Amino acid sequence: QLSLFRFTVKRPFSTSHSSVDSKEMKKFQLLAHKWWDEEGEYAALHSMNDIRVPFIRDTLLSMSSNYHLGNPLSGIKILDVGCGGGLLSEPLGRLGASVTGIDPVEDNIRTADRHKSFDPVLAKRIQYKSSSLEEIVEESMETFDVIVASEVVEHVADLETFIKCCSQVLKPEGSLFVTTINKTQLSYVLGIVVAEKIRGIVPEGTHEWEKFVPPEELERLLESNGFSVKTVKGMLYNPLSGSWSWMESTSLNYAVHAVKSGARPQSHATDTPPETDIQQRRATAGTAG
Repeated sequence: QLSLFRFTVKRPFSTSHSSVDSKEMKKFQLLAHKWWDEEGEYAALHSMNDIRVPFIRDTLLSMSSNYHLGNPLSGIKILDVGCGGGLLSEPLGRLGASVTGIDPVEDNIRTADRHKSFDPVLAKRIQYKSSSLEEIVEESMETFDVIVASEVVEHVADLETFIKCCSQVLKPEGSLFVTTINKTQLSYVLGIVVAEKIRGIVPEGTHEWEKFVPPEELERLLESNGFSVKTVKGMLYNPLSGSWSWMESTSLNYAVHAVKSGARPQSHATDTPPETDIQQRRATAGTAG
């Protein structure tokens, strides 16, 4: 969900803490009450559930032999990072998962808490916390089976620290799902000029193009921090129908599924996979997942 994680760069011999950009905080606080308006500012995120929820569900089911009819994700602990008002946490909870949603904007958490309280089943399965990812690392080491970071990494100041934290709170062999926006001329024109300034699909000022993340960069960071990237899929939003679909090209939006390696020594940022490996995987990603 649209959220705002700001990370300080870790310096030797100092205690680092996550810091949240106050300007972006204010921007999202002003919209906190609008998360569940399906025709409003977050309409595109509501309809994204039509493809991102089945992507997460089907990927996890393909990796597991346990299938609970009606509650396919039963027994799975999911961390929804940057959960906003709970737009993704709730459908994952309905599939049986035990979901923890975190977001640094307190008003987002209040909105999410209020909305889940209308459903007694979700009230038991989902818990929300006003927090950054870094703030929960110590208490949550290797706690979660799955992390979802949907429309979050384009708001992160230090992406490598973010990914390291994801690795720390994931169990070995755990899954990380990311959806985000590529850094291309096309994404600038459609994602910012058209979507924000002309059509108003998302509120103006939501995104900074400089912080969009190319899939190659995200893959390299994941691979060098102990993840194995399994799937990269392009996503396309149709503003006329208000619907999302998968596509081969990752030039606009895209989704990534990566798996944390098992008990393996911590790899270093220099251990990047050969470019050819990444290109081969990207070539076949359209048929995966």
